[in-house]
Amino acid sequence: MRAAAATVSLAVSAALIVAATACDQDGTEKPVVRYGSCAVSGKYGEFHLSPRTAGALTVKTTLPAPGWWNGQTPATVKSGYEYCMAANIAYRSGLDRLKVENAPFPVVVSGRTDNFDLALAQITITPERREVADFSPPYLSSTLGVLIRDGEDIDQDNISEVRIGVAEGTTGEKFVEDRIKPTQPVVSYPNDPEMVAALEKGRIDAVVHDTTILLAYPQEKESRVRLIGQYRTNQGYGALYPKGSPNQDELDRIIKQLIDDGTLAKLSAVYLGSAFGQDPAKIPYLKVVPGS
Repeated sequence: MRAAAATVSLAVSAALIVAATACDQDGTEKPVVRYGSCAVSGKYGEFHLSPRTAGALTVKTTLPAPGWWNGQTPATVKSGYEYCMAANIAYRSGLDRLKVENAPFPVVVSGRTDNFDLALAQITITPERREVADFSPPYLSSTLGVLIRDGEDIDQDNISEVRIGVAEGTTGEKFVEDRIKPTQPVVSYPNDPEMVAALEKGRIDAVVHDTTILLAYPQEKESRVRLIGQYRTNQGYGALYPKGSPNQDELDRIIKQLIDDGTLAKLSAVYLGSAFGQDPAKIPYLKVVPGS
């Protein structure tokens, strides 16, 4: 689902400084490494990967993605749910750098590129995407939210009659076309900020996109939009791997460990909780009422 494809500039962030060494309780030296402002946990080097770049974990994503990757470019991202998830994967794999690469969302999920270790870009796991890439176990459930301008009267009964904007190449785009079946043409946008700006300026009337992404926009200063509800999709976000990646089993084990030991729950509270401003579970669920 995710999201937004960004204006692409492939760039690299080596957001880590090897600071010093520390000692474990048994007296053995333990490296102290920093990945931006992320807190890391677990055992350094417990898992073993064969990374694309020696000593680095190469991660594809799509920027901007507030809450998930806090920064406009790979070089400026130092925190966020998925950034710090990648940091913990790198740490537990004994890799001292994160190499972050920005690419349009359709490129990330299309299988057209394989020069990375994993992609974290709020990617919904779908059967179609499994045909061209492999996925981790889901690490977060996903729904589709509806964003409209303040003062507008749009609901589940009349949304099919208005101009809807979607993020290009996402499951939201397919959901709108196949399920809502609007009577007006659907407008696709290459990135989230451009899509929301079009909504605020009246070029479209509603946005259908990942709830966990749209929740951030009503919290912004001078925001003129509000979230009116969400559609159930029974889907989840997964890390995407190049098809046939030799690292899949090991990365799956790391991500499962991050889920089981509560690391990802902590990252959600720190980074997504502040971005959401409200509990996603309390947002009303909408029924699909297709257009005629």
